[in-house]
Amino acid sequence: TLSKQEHIMGCSASSPAPKTGSAPKSDKTIVYVLGGPGSGKGTQCAKLVSGFGFVHLSAGDLLRAEVARGGERANTIDHMIKEGLIVPKEVTIELLREAIASKPAGSLFLIDGFPRAVDQAEAFEKGTKGDFCLFFECTEEELERCLLHRGQTSGRVDDNIESIKKRFETFKTQSLPVLTIFEKDGRLEKIDSSKPVYHV
Repeated sequence: TLSKQEHIMGCSASSPAPKTGSAPKSDKTIVYVLGGPGSGKGTQCAKLVSGFGFVHLSAGDLLRAEVARGGERANTIDHMIKEGLIVPKEVTIELLREAIASKPAGSLFLIDGFPRAVDQAEAFEKGTKGDFCLFFECTEEELERCLLHRGQTSGRVDDNIESIKKRFETFKTQSLPVLTIFEKDGRLEKIDSSKPVYHV
């Protein structure tokens, strides 16, 4: 809803100062967006883009675009996406930093689906400090239902039951610990995404 979007903007404006020794605050607003596969991250990001002018950077979309372009990294990335694995952090971080650097100071960014592991968060924040993280909560049963429905039309290689199960396991073992980091330093906002889209 609009009030939720306004709350997000308020969090950005009042996000805590970086801890001593951490990366300097960027001249751009950076919001991480996390949630299980199929939790509606992309849908809600689109609402923030249209309402507040955020730039939506989907880590997954950037990686799939890299596969489509071909090249030496394409086969490795394609294999890891199909297996529900996390692509090497150096690849994802390089693509994100290039996209962020292409926009002027003062830009607002939603980084969708990143960081997906603790080492990704630590590596990215050595150079760029994010403002806070939005986490879309949803049950695994509901996520599976949404993904299988999406798979009927998405054409994505990872929207099938085998890949979905692998993605759930990867999320639980590698991505959930990231939330602990953000929660400890007051940079985590949890949102119930099991509600209808217009109520989230």
